[in-house]
Amino acid sequence: MRPSYVMFADGFEEIEALTVVDVMRRAGMPVVTMSIYETPEAIGAHGVTVVADEAFDPDLLEDAEWVVCPGGMPGASNLAENETLCEILKERNEADENIAAICASPSVIFGPLGLLNGRNATCYPGMEDGMEGANLIEEFAVVDGNIITGRGPAAAAEFALAIVKTTMGEDVAADVAAGMLL
Repeated sequence: MRPSYVMFADGFEEIEALTVVDVMRRAGMPVVTMSIYETPEAIGAHGVTVVADEAFDPDLLEDAEWVVCPGGMPGASNLAENETLCEILKERNEADENIAAICASPSVIFGPLGLLNGRNATCYPGMEDGMEGANLIEEFAVVDGNIITGRGPAAAAEFALAIVKTTMGEDVAADVAAGMLL
């Protein structure tokens, strides 16, 4: 299985980013954390400093299983300002390759890039204005083809399990959920 990448930018929502990494690794999926900076450090929205596995390297994202954008503010805005990352997300979507975003990121990144046109999606409540062209669904995690979106911090585990289920199957996702007492 190809590695998946969870993107980190200053202001990321710690629960969303780290829960996704944890749940995917519990499922046996190779996951690499990547900052969008020249160094691997990123500071979360609540002051937690994380040293990612990699500094920003767009070449590594070319063969990714998933590229995942956590939410948090200004984390989502910082991700959206990375033009190279945004181009990669658009290219991946056009090629029907897997991308995921939770909380503010569907609204701040995916919507403005046109990735949600005609798609079922969700985002953090109150951020619906950025969900251009999306069919809004008020669920914790919404899967529509190659795109998974999540609602917010409380949805982090369900969002991560949706990624696992889509990639590894329902049985693996159920086993991981049971092991986490979900």
